[in-house]
Amino acid sequence: MVITDDNEQLGTMSMPEALTMARERGLDLVEVAPNATPPVCRILDYGKLRYLSSKKEREAKKGQKNTAIKEVRFRTRIGAHDFTSKVRKVKQFIEDGSKVKVAVVFRGREVTHRDLGVSILKRVAEQMEETARVEGPPSMEGRALSVMLAPGARKSEKKVAAVQNAEAENSQGS
Repeated sequence: MVITDDNEQLGTMSMPEALTMARERGLDLVEVAPNATPPVCRILDYGKLRYLSSKKEREAKKGQKNTAIKEVRFRTRIGAHDFTSKVRKVKQFIEDGSKVKVAVVFRGREVTHRDLGVSILKRVAEQMEETARVEGPPSMEGRALSVMLAPGARKSEKKVAAVQNAEAENSQGS
């Protein structure tokens, strides 16, 4: 079965006939449906078809949003200043729109004190509750206890906006 570039069906013909017809028009013969009975071939410009399909793929990729996953590692015996600087880094990653994997790495016998790791993860989550949301409970991966933080709705900004709207309505009613 042969179809032209104008979507006109030429009917069933032999392969050499279809090839000569395609060459006369300066186009290619492309098999579209090989499993059909009879197989369907189309007379078209194959280079143009490939160009249009690659153009569609590029357009589809533009619409996609790549969210990077960053990782920040903490230790069980981390100092106060180190903790605040790492939390600041986590906050920066979240504000950039990335997901952040916060991990507490255990060395040696520290792995027996998972409660220390959980408390550090809770402290990080408390510091980040205005800008990020926790995506699940802490999970143990090898010698690291980790949790995922994702950019989330800022609760405090919503509350501030709600209070401002309520004050504006009260002042207009007076």
